[in-house]
Amino acid sequence: MNTKIIGFWRKKYFGSRTSLILASVFIGLITSLSAVILKNGVHLIQTQVHKISSLENFHYTLFLFPTLGILLTVIYTQVFRNGRLGRGVTNIIYSISRKSSYVEKDKLYSQMFTSILTVGFGGSAGLEAPIASTGSAIGSNVARWLRFDLKERTILLACGAAAGISAIFNAPIAGVIFAFEILLVDMPTSVIVPLLIASATASILSHMIYSGQPFVLITEVWTSDNLLYYILFSFFAAIISVYSIRVYFSIGDVFAKHGTPYLRAILGGLLLGTLIFIFPPLYGEGYESVLKLLHNQEFSLITNGNLIPLGGIWSLVMFTLALMLLKVVATSFTVGAGGNGGMFGTSLFTGAMCGFTFSRSVNMLGIAHLNEVHFTVIGMAALMSGVIHAPLTAIFLIAEITGGYSLFLPLMIVSSIAYLISKYFEPYSVYTKSLAQKGDLITTDKDKVVLSKMQLSDYIETDFIPVLQTDSLAKLIPIIEKSKRNIFPVVDLHNNFLGEIFLDNVRHVMFSKELYHQTFLVDLMVSPPAVIEIQDSMEQVLKKFDETEAWNLPVTNQDKYVGFISKSKIFTHYRLHLIKEATLPA
Repeated sequence: MNTKIIGFWRKKYFGSRTSLILASVFIGLITSLSAVILKNGVHLIQTQVHKISSLENFHYTLFLFPTLGILLTVIYTQVFRNGRLGRGVTNIIYSISRKSSYVEKDKLYSQMFTSILTVGFGGSAGLEAPIASTGSAIGSNVARWLRFDLKERTILLACGAAAGISAIFNAPIAGVIFAFEILLVDMPTSVIVPLLIASATASILSHMIYSGQPFVLITEVWTSDNLLYYILFSFFAAIISVYSIRVYFSIGDVFAKHGTPYLRAILGGLLLGTLIFIFPPLYGEGYESVLKLLHNQEFSLITNGNLIPLGGIWSLVMFTLALMLLKVVATSFTVGAGGNGGMFGTSLFTGAMCGFTFSRSVNMLGIAHLNEVHFTVIGMAALMSGVIHAPLTAIFLIAEITGGYSLFLPLMIVSSIAYLISKYFEPYSVYTKSLAQKGDLITTDKDKVVLSKMQLSDYIETDFIPVLQTDSLAKLIPIIEKSKRNIFPVVDLHNNFLGEIFLDNVRHVMFSKELYHQTFLVDLMVSPPAVIEIQDSMEQVLKKFDETEAWNLPVTNQDKYVGFISKSKIFTHYRLHLIKEATLPA
């Protein structure tokens, strides 16, 4: 059925508000089912991998399986996606910022499929980003099918992402806060109802099909005697957060600059396999290791491992310290090699190891007696807050998945301090740093939000008639007669832009016919006050207009003439975009 007809019937029989609510319920249900499929798919592959690697004489396969998973992901990406997977939360933010909240249809399945392959075979990354990406694709495409406008489409995209986080953790409040804190940075709180409904729907269905708390129930109340240690730990967690962000991008840059996709997949997979072979807890998401810490089974982390046993009473602390530092390296190898996964789960794993390492060290030094389970839980919130710069999401997520509302105050203290310190050294999160470097970051500045949605190519005017520098005035006169413009771009035989001629520049010779064949255009042209490059952002374009006070500027592509762009046209469309942005759904 034609989507225009669907949109017409939707508005006629349900109205905008009711149809938005119904759509959010549908998105929550489908996203929840997707999360269950994702979790079960990963679990199925991991079960088979563990069976094979546990067999006698087959232990070495644990070294090879991660390479297989990443290689399969890269093959799929190269063959079916032209080498562009568009993974993670960064891609969701980009879709909102630069693509009017349109998410490609293939992300309805490609993110799930590739993350199942990557993480199932041992890729050391989280599944939260892939399911958030899948949910956003569901929300965006449902909105497109039902002909919702830009504002509503953005809300439904965020509903899908919120439902994904809610379903995978059974944490509906955290899902909503995640959407507001990461995606809807410029939206009013009035849009919260669809988010709540989508998130709650996803959590209910997920709990019915895939029930159980992800971690452990915290019931013991924290003591204020340890407040100083919570504050000290905040600084430690902030340092590890900055370390995680910088290592992730440094290793990613190295992979991006060297080798073919298949070579990167093999090399990265083998490096990852080596780490996992030495430190088995780095396999997959690593939540089983976090559970061991929360259930006071920490020594089982190094039991039956492939690491040469460490001696001394500090062996466990050294092991968890190594896991804390190497988890982000393993994730960087996974993603840099071409696998699909995110830093969300990695920050939880690293935070748990960070909190345990800190509290166990203090306890062994005899300085104080700290509750190691509490610090393990609070460490997860601190690292999430510091790495993804979302303290509210971190606080409510950890409180929900552990039932740790008795720890709410220390969660607030540690998450806030870790966030502020991390943001001081790394102004952008692991999700937004690459976008900020490219100028594609969504912002709360209304002007920048509007300009980010405007593309230079949409406003180039091509009805200016170019003339050759070698032509005489005799050739220009008939062009002037039929042209509706008073500016004439001057080019050479290869269409290289050289300058421009204004009608005012030729008035003094237009009526002297004896000069027509004696006057050449190269003598009449002038250099423009500025030239717009085709790749310039709209902010750069407006800056050039402001600096030159011009009303029309030429546009070139590698010195080749393309057309002109006018300040008045930009301002007209800017006002239209601003009105559209300000219009809330009914």
